[in-house]
Amino acid sequence: MKLNIIPRTFHFRQPAGTSRGVYTLRKSWMLELTDASSSCKGIGECAPLPALSQEDSPHYEDTLREICRHFERLDGTPQERLDRMTNLLRPYPSMLFGLETAVLHFVRGSVRLFDTPFSRGEESIPINGLVWMGNRDEMYRRMEEKLAKGFHCIKFKIGAIDFDSEIALIRDIRQRFGPQDIEIRTDANGAFSEADALWKLDELARYDIHSIEQPIRQHQWEAMARIAAASPIPVALDEDLIGVNSPAMKAELLDTVRPAYIILKPSLHGGMAGTREWIALARQRNIGSWITSALESNVGLSAVAQLAADVYGPGIQMPQGLGTGQLFTDNIPMPVLLEGSELWMR
Repeated sequence: MKLNIIPRTFHFRQPAGTSRGVYTLRKSWMLELTDASSSCKGIGECAPLPALSQEDSPHYEDTLREICRHFERLDGTPQERLDRMTNLLRPYPSMLFGLETAVLHFVRGSVRLFDTPFSRGEESIPINGLVWMGNRDEMYRRMEEKLAKGFHCIKFKIGAIDFDSEIALIRDIRQRFGPQDIEIRTDANGAFSEADALWKLDELARYDIHSIEQPIRQHQWEAMARIAAASPIPVALDEDLIGVNSPAMKAELLDTVRPAYIILKPSLHGGMAGTREWIALARQRNIGSWITSALESNVGLSAVAQLAADVYGPGIQMPQGLGTGQLFTDNIPMPVLLEGSELWMR
């Protein structure tokens, strides 16, 4: 059994801005699983986010090669080998996610990784329309594009331009559409300070905001807990989940902060296995969740979407964050298709 590593660099159609910087290129490593005794092949994507993923390192590819060699040396079926490596790979979520995807693809003999109505092409998944950070005119244009395509849930990346301009954009959409027509989500990517977070949340709350994702920087559990308790807008965690790998640490974080939601990216939050673990712990505490992609190509996006359908379906009602598949000019063809605000497998 052989795991080949194929580096790929993808190019954004337009710069993707967050409070942490602007992306123009995206580097991924594809894992290709083959076996001399079989005609089957499995493909998975390992795509760490620079300056954010816990395994982001100049030695990423070297570590990935060591993991592939370890997998190749093990005995048993691909699934048995993966099962024996899952705990070992908790600190390497993007590598685990790529390996999980490659194994599922190999074992199923199909890009249909799970037997769900979504994977069979019978149901779609609703997604949010993502408005990236930019200047006011850019963000306004992107918002208009999403509305024209029929999105009923819009997510704004905020924190990169002045707050008054961001409020003006949100005010504009609320003057045109009530909360029963358009759901507004916001993602600060940790851009607020503890000192100014609550007054900014008070301002945002005037416009019937569904949630605020990661209002302050991660690793400030007690401060985040105070904000979550006092915020007029439900608080969701994202970056705070990175590097929290053991079930005990996950439970401690959820019990300390008590967020309304957690936002799960398999490439950042423990692969498929870790994502399922987070969701189970959240459900025990009546904490909501949804799944998003992390700027993967269509290979990763397809796997993330199918995982969401397996975890939340059938009949997913809550919009998921799966609209990143059209970001690149040189994406990899996969049977995932965005029709309006619905993602399909065809």
